[in-house]
Amino acid sequence: MPKEPRWFDDDSLWERIERHMYGKARLKSAVEEVGQLLELTGVAPGSAVLDLCCGAGRHSIELARRGMKVTAVDRTQRYLDHAAEAARAEGLKIEFIRSDMRELIRPGAFDLVINMLTSFGYFVDPSDDARVVRNMAASLKPGGCFLVQTIGKEILARIFQPSDWDEGEDGVLFLRQRKVTQDWGWMDNRWIIIDGTDRFEYNVNHRLFSAVELKAVVAGNGFGSAEAFGGTDGSAYDQTARQLVVIGHK
Repeated sequence: MPKEPRWFDDDSLWERIERHMYGKARLKSAVEEVGQLLELTGVAPGSAVLDLCCGAGRHSIELARRGMKVTAVDRTQRYLDHAAEAARAEGLKIEFIRSDMRELIRPGAFDLVINMLTSFGYFVDPSDDARVVRNMAASLKPGGCFLVQTIGKEILARIFQPSDWDEGEDGVLFLRQRKVTQDWGWMDNRWIIIDGTDRFEYNVNHRLFSAVELKAVVAGNGFGSAEAFGGTDGSAYDQTARQLVVIGHK
């Protein structure tokens, strides 16, 4: 039987939200985030880094600028093409790979794996999340780190809005409706994009993790320990946290 279509396999979605996801402010923030996460993980210059779900490559490019040996993986060819073009323009050498995040494994190849911007927890079956973590553990050298950045459910409970919208620099309207389901285990999103007279609608859904839950997934699938922070700056994951960053240590 054919597989049921999954929202993240719809290339039209990624094309239409690209300008929103990778605006000037977010591209600029990658410079600071990379500096912070390298300090937080203690990865040495020249290390091998995997950017898992790299998108348009904002972190990959900054890592390469800093002398890291970068492999960048995403399922969206459009993003990989744009990232490769940007890398070539700066004379940066980055390996770009199109792959489902569940399929990638390179035993003992990397010192650091990063997964940024809530790119973890898209799969209905939680065993798929565990599979990704196990593959990343296997792909790291002894002493390597796996860093996951997302929005923890504790933060969402504090700032939750059932709907909001914004207008991009190009005049495109992006409307979002949210509903928490499965006892705070899942987020159902309805995204509406209005571009001139064109209207597009998508249902985007993903798992929600508390710090304790995400640490358990990481520590239980190939990592000796896991710790949580309130951002790539290493701040505490407390009532003031803006992000959930979990680092697994192999």
